[in-house]
Order: sequence, then structure tokens, then C-alpha cells
Amino acid sequence: MQNHVVLKTVGLTKLYGGVEALLDVDFEIKSGEHIAIVGDNGAGKSTFVRQITGVEQPTSGEIYFDGAQQNFASPIAARKAGIETVFQNLALADDLDVPANIFLGREEVYFNLGPFSFLNEKKMLAMSEEGLKRTAIKIPNLKNSIGNMSGGQRQCVAISRTATFASKLIIMDEPTAALGVQETSQVENIIRTLKEQGIPLILVSHNLRQVLDLVDKIAVFRRGRIVSVLDAKKTDGNEIVSFITGLESGEHENTTGI
Repeated sequence: MQNHVVLKTVGLTKLYGGVEALLDVDFEIKSGEHIAIVGDNGAGKSTFVRQITGVEQPTSGEIYFDGAQQNFASPIAARKAGIETVFQNLALADDLDVPANIFLGREEVYFNLGPFSFLNEKKMLAMSEEGLKRTAIKIPNLKNSIGNMSGGQRQCVAISRTATFASKLIIMDEPTAALGVQETSQVENIIRTLKEQGIPLILVSHNLRQVLDLVDKIAVFRRGRIVSVLDAKKTDGNEIVSFITGLESGEHENTTGI
């Protein structure tokens, strides 16, 4: 459906004691859109992601996903609803191979007998290959353990896991922060492939060049609020920085690490 709102928040607020980590955030992403979330360290980006993915519960506000109001009690609940997230720590098991990591926590079995269940490894391998193909990821040997792979390959496995299962929304939190130039380029190509397939995506990134190249809109966070939503095709790095630092409103902060 064209212009279908996939995710919407209304007045989303998160307080940690007396600290306003997130304050009255209104946000929406529509089908097929790619939106970046940018801001200085502590601006509320990761806090926002934790609220909409069920890692934490908002203090107040409303979350609507796929047309219905939601209150995800856990990341598993968000995942079951169709939200897949690549966090900075990747959440991969080094001793397991690619299919085992992709299906970690949701293994395919022949018979569900609890601890005596038999894994359907053939089905998991086939679905893993399909997920990798969907994102144009090439990994020579899927049976290699994750611990023996490069940082870029590990990131690609984490992303292919989201593409294997996500039917509605993918969120990536700083997916290239620890990668080199070549590996970063590979991840960016995966994001472009997801765009071509019409999968909506939220990208949290400090890399303004990357943001301007990859997304449709840019939501700028400052002091727990969204201070602007910019059209990526009509803005530039200077304007984005001015909103991040408060120069646009005359409220300059001594910020670093944007």
C-alpha cells in the first residue's frame, strides 16, 4: 500500500529519574521509506530505538505499528510483530556457524520436543542462503563459525538475519561504526538493496556522508527531542550540523563527536 504508515510514535517520552532522555517525540516512517536518525552523543537516538523495539518501556506516549497501537513488552514481541534490529553489539554467537546465528532463538525443528527437538538444519541452511541472496551478501562457506569471520562478514550476517525474517521494518544502529572502507561500502550496498525491495528502514548513524547518500529523510535529535526532519535531497552536512548543535535556533552547544 502506497504511503502506508508502518511505524508512528506520538509524544514518546522516557525519563530516567529526573533525566529527560526522550521528550514528546512524534515520528513516523512509511512503507518503502529509509529514514536516518542523527544527533550528538546523548541526544536520544539509542533511547528512542530501545523504546520502539521493546528493550525498554516508555514513560509515556504511544507507539503505533502496522496500523495498531502497540506496547512491546520485549524485543521478542517487537520481532514477532515484524521489527528486526541490528544493534551495535550484533548479538552473534562466535562458536556457531552462519545458519545457526541467523536462526538463533527461532530454530527450525522437525518436531518440537523441547530440549529433545531435532533441528531442521537443511531448512535453516536453505533459508539462510535465500536471506543472503535477498541482500546480495556473499559469504563463501556458511558452515564456518562466526568467530573466524571478519568484522564486515559478521555485520553482514547480522543484517542478513534481519532480511531473512523482517517483513515490515528494519532498524540499524550504527551498522558501519567499526568497519573499514571496503566493508562499509558492502553494508551500504546492502542498504540500497533493501531500498530497492521496498523494505522500510531506520538508520542510526554519525556518518553524515552515508546518511545523505542512503536515506530519504533525516530526523535530527537534540536533548531528547526531534528538532527537525529534513529532506535528504534538499539539505547538506552544514544544515544538519547546525540542527545537531543548536546553531539553527541560536541555541549553540559545545558538542563533539557528531
